[in-house]
Amino acid sequence: MSEFPVRGQALVVRGPGDVILEERTHSAPEGNQVLVEPHFVGVCGTDLEITSGALDPAYVRYPLVLGHEWSGKVLAVGEQVQGLRVGDAVVVEGIVPCSVCHACRAGKTNLCENYDELGFTLDGAAGPAVTTPAHLVHRLSADVPLDAGALVEPGAVVLRGLLELDLVPGQSVLIIGDGTVALLAANLVRMWSPSSVTMSGRRPEQEELARALGVDHFTVQAPDTAAFDVVIEAAGATAAVETAIDAARRGGQVLLLGIAGHGNTAKLPVDDVVNNDLRIRGSFSYTAAAWAETVRLLNSGSFQPLPLVTHRVHLDDYEKALDLLANPTGGPRGKILIEMHGGK
Repeated sequence: MSEFPVRGQALVVRGPGDVILEERTHSAPEGNQVLVEPHFVGVCGTDLEITSGALDPAYVRYPLVLGHEWSGKVLAVGEQVQGLRVGDAVVVEGIVPCSVCHACRAGKTNLCENYDELGFTLDGAAGPAVTTPAHLVHRLSADVPLDAGALVEPGAVVLRGLLELDLVPGQSVLIIGDGTVALLAANLVRMWSPSSVTMSGRRPEQEELARALGVDHFTVQAPDTAAFDVVIEAAGATAAVETAIDAARRGGQVLLLGIAGHGNTAKLPVDDVVNNDLRIRGSFSYTAAAWAETVRLLNSGSFQPLPLVTHRVHLDDYEKALDLLANPTGGPRGKILIEMHGGK
């Protein structure tokens, strides 16, 4: 059992452009709470938007501790918690649903009317500990590497979007983008046995990593027009949205996963959407059901995202992590993990 309070350095965004390390403390969990020590924290493009102030203000509240993609081990449990023990390797749902609004009752916890999320409106995992309700904590199997658990969050985001589509074997799939979400989309869509997976990226250096994660064809050229049954936009740019709609064949489906920046708009060729009978689906974050399914796939060995991790840094070198994220150079760049406490 840990000594309380638990203290340590945390990566804090006090406001746009104001990022520091400062000490945070956590008291013992009570009731149905669980205290979890983060071991691995992923950083992504959304973290850059949080640090710069570009994220829609409806989804962020400063100051905050970064870290919405992470895994760790249980430090302590409240007196009402059952099924979890100190030392358990776990992942924790970041969205904290109210469970009483219309969306939550319909199972759409990603659309909770009382939105709260770790690393956005609540302190995230790039610190000494996270206190969370026990029902959001999911155990990892003993044979699952703890660092792989940090990929559950982006995996759940992708899986939720894919589950919203009408996917059947034999479809041709195009992924637009070559970052973490795009690479996970290429990997997870393989569960539906597509005829081919093509990735339209920006950096030739990403090709080897893309092929390792299930991409058949990689290009940095514009994709063919009206050539794909399913197009997944994961680049987070308005131009990518326009390209996605253009690349879908008649009767095709377009899934939008990227965040292009609050207030940015893309041109929509309305007649083409209608005449081509296109289905365009946006997908926000993940539901509790998608999270649970992603954990199940990870624990069963069906989802093995660890090859996606290309960089690891320690917390006190967080500036390097953010710079690698913003300015990829010198080879492939997949997921960047911050190793908390040496990653042990």
